[in-house]
Amino acid sequence: MTPFLLIYLSIYPLVHYYTFRKIQAAFFPGKKARTGIALFMATMIATPIMVRLAEKAGIETGTRFWAHASSSWMGLVFLFISLAGAVDLFRFAILAAEKTLKIRLARPQPSPFQLLALQAILVFAVYGYGLFEAADIRLERIEIASPKITAQIGKIRIAQISDVHLGLLIKEGRLTRIIARIKEAQPDILVSTGDLLDGQLNHLTTETELLAAVKPPLGKIAITGNHEFIAGLEDALAFTKKSGFTMLRDQGVAIGGINYVGVDDPVIKSLDQEHTPSEHDLLSAQPKENFTVLLKHRPDINPNSLGLFDLQLSGHTHKGQIFPFNLLTWFFYPQPAGQLTELHSGFLYLSPGTGTWGPPIRFLAPPEVTIIDLVPPKQGRSSFLHNR
Repeated sequence: MTPFLLIYLSIYPLVHYYTFRKIQAAFFPGKKARTGIALFMATMIATPIMVRLAEKAGIETGTRFWAHASSSWMGLVFLFISLAGAVDLFRFAILAAEKTLKIRLARPQPSPFQLLALQAILVFAVYGYGLFEAADIRLERIEIASPKITAQIGKIRIAQISDVHLGLLIKEGRLTRIIARIKEAQPDILVSTGDLLDGQLNHLTTETELLAAVKPPLGKIAITGNHEFIAGLEDALAFTKKSGFTMLRDQGVAIGGINYVGVDDPVIKSLDQEHTPSEHDLLSAQPKENFTVLLKHRPDINPNSLGLFDLQLSGHTHKGQIFPFNLLTWFFYPQPAGQLTELHSGFLYLSPGTGTWGPPIRFLAPPEVTIIDLVPPKQGRSSFLHNR
């Protein structure tokens, strides 16, 4: 938590300073107005920290309002700096070209006020669309044909949810829509690949009951993500189990002729002083004749595990959640989200996520419930079909 806080306090104030300078250039506010703007921005910087502290203390009265306010502002300000920063980079490139080539290029010259007004209109338009996109949970369907799926086993339908982030912002309303999509697909088994929760556990009784009522024929499996640690590991595990999930913590289990191997998130492992089996050892211990699904929150590919699993299901990146932040997540996790990636003797599917974290919007990164059909091979059928 401390490294994240240090990063937050290093970057977020700079984001607000940049935004403040743009407002100042457009409006030339007086001293009182500048002070008011600065106080508002300081409040927005401090509020997410105060919300977390209030959650930890079990205070919910007023906390949801401030969580919504600060998260919405975060989305608006990051959209603004993405747009304004791109404009500034473009203008800098034009000036550099003019200086290098010693020419004068024709270009529009809007005033700072006109430019800020146009950027604000675009930011609010994108934000409004982002609210719609975040609420529009789609079904993404994938089919994988494997000789390990015998005719006796038949088709197995897996539903994957990831990064739901139940908490102050995502509650009963969003979860109801997620569950409706799951029920529409009628899966044989439901898996959650981490970050089912966000922050502290405050009054999620209704959400527990909603999840517990989802009963696929082959059950439900969950693994830990980094936010299970933030929520408090013991409480998070208790919530997940009450919701009807079987927790796989560096464990494997065979269900319906399929091996499911779940590994803890690294942030959880760093706290465990006891020896836990390696991913390689876990996978090696599974029945070799069975199709093996590796459930791993972060889309890290362990070279020692290649060839020991048939499908890895991951999440964590949210596909950046808000474009262009997918470029940042791509830098750390180059695997494409929302696409089936072929590996050595297996596949990886990186979910774009089902919920949101921070700003309650998504832009060019729609949320999804992923449906994976494992089927016996047929003559003429390719090894996998990825249908949008």
